[in-house]
Amino acid sequence: MANTLLKNADVVLTMDDARSRMTGVDIHIVDGVIAAIGPDLSAPDAEIVNVAGCIVTPGLVNTHHHLYQSLTKAVPGGQDALLFGWLQTLYPIWAKFGPEEMYISAQVGLAELALSGCTLTSDHLYLYPNGARLDDTIAAAADVGMRFHPTRGAMSIGESDGGLPPDSLVEKEAAILEDSIRVIDAFHDPKQGAMVRVGVAPCSPFSVSRDLMRDAAILARDKGVMMHTHLAENDEDIAYSLEKFGCRPGQYAEDLGWTGDDVWHAHCVKLDGQEIDLFAKSRTGVAHCPCSNCRLGSGIAPVRQMRDAGVKVGLGVDGSASNDTGNLMSEARQTMLLQRVQNGADAMSADEALFIATRGGAQVLGRDDCGQIAVGQRADIAVWDAQSIESAGSWDPAALVLAGPSKVRDLFVEGRRVVASGQMVSIDLGAVIAKQNMLARRLAESV
Repeated sequence: MANTLLKNADVVLTMDDARSRMTGVDIHIVDGVIAAIGPDLSAPDAEIVNVAGCIVTPGLVNTHHHLYQSLTKAVPGGQDALLFGWLQTLYPIWAKFGPEEMYISAQVGLAELALSGCTLTSDHLYLYPNGARLDDTIAAAADVGMRFHPTRGAMSIGESDGGLPPDSLVEKEAAILEDSIRVIDAFHDPKQGAMVRVGVAPCSPFSVSRDLMRDAAILARDKGVMMHTHLAENDEDIAYSLEKFGCRPGQYAEDLGWTGDDVWHAHCVKLDGQEIDLFAKSRTGVAHCPCSNCRLGSGIAPVRQMRDAGVKVGLGVDGSASNDTGNLMSEARQTMLLQRVQNGADAMSADEALFIATRGGAQVLGRDDCGQIAVGQRADIAVWDAQSIESAGSWDPAALVLAGPSKVRDLFVEGRRVVASGQMVSIDLGAVIAKQNMLARRLAESV
C-alpha cells in the first residue's frame, strides 16, 4: 500500500470552491488518494517527505498539446510565420516521423511538463506517418508516470482536395474511425482515478470533412469519450470558415454536434460574443494557449469574457513547434499578463490564473477527481520551494504566478513521486535528451 506523509507545508493552495489556503499543515496520501489534511498528522508506516519552506498546490493540468512536436523546436522557416504558413513548413518534416520519434518526443514533452508542475495532460496526435500509432505516446506517458488524456486525432483532406496538409499525411475516413474504436477499446478507462482516458479529435475544420466531424461526434458519444479539435485560432481560420462553410466556427461546431459538456476546443482566440454565449450555455470547454498564440501572432483570446460568461477554461502549452517550450506555470503567468494588457491591471489575479491552470483544466477534461487538494481527491500534488532565488524577497510566496518558482521541487501523480528535488525520477532524462537530440539532427539532415 502506497503511504506517504507530506509534513509541515508552509502554505497549501487547495483550489477548492472557496480557493482556500491552509498554513502549517500535513497531507497524508494512501493508495493514490488524499486521505487526510491537517496539522501534526501521524502515520507510523508512511514515508515522510518534509515540505517545510514549500508551497503545495494541486498538480497543474494541460488541456492541449502536440507532444510529437518537441522534436521540431525553433525550426528555421517556421519561426516567423502565421499558422497556415507555419504548418506548410513543418508538415514535410513531420512526414518523416515514425514510432521511435513519436515515443521519444513524447517522453521529452512529458518530462518538460512534469518539471513545470503538471500531473495531467491531454495530447492531440493527428498524424501517423511510417507506422506511428497513438500507442507510442501512451507508452511514453506510462513510463514517465503522467496521468494522460491522449486523443486520436486525424486529417482526411489533403492538398489535392483543397486541404492544407500534404496528401501523404492524410488518412481514409473509414480507417480513422476504425482505429479510433481500436484505441478506445484498448486504452480508455472511464473509472475514477483513471491514468488513461482516450478522446476523439479530428484535427481542424480545414483538414477533415463535415462527414468526419459528424461521424466522430457520433462515435465519441456512443463510446462515452470526450471530443477535441482546434477552433477559431486566428483570422485565417475565421476567413476559411466563412468561405468554405458560410458561417463562423462556433456555428459550424454546433451544427455538427461539437458543443456540449463532453467537448473542448483549442485556442478560440477569435470567438465573438454569440459564440462565447453558446459555449457557456452548452458547457463547452476551451483550451487557452497564450504563448503559442503570441508566437504565431494569432491574437489574445477573450479569456476574461469567457470566464465571466461561465465558459470552462483551462490552459494548454500547445505543441513545442509553436511554443518552443512546455512550461505550464509560464502559461499561467502569460494568461494573467495578456488579460491585463487587454482589459486592465485588475482583469485577472495570480490566484485566478493558478485556478485556471489546475481546477479549470480538470473541469475542461471532465475530471472531478483531480485539480484540487481535498480529502478524497487523487493525490496529484506539486511541491514548490519557496526558499528559491525566484521567491527571495516575495511578500506573498503563495503568489507563484507572480514571483515563481516556475519549476517544482517534488511532483506526485496518483501518490507516486515523478519529480524529486527538481529531478525526474521515473526516467533517465539525460539518456532521453541525448536520443532526442540525435533524432532531431537526423531529421534536420534529411530535409
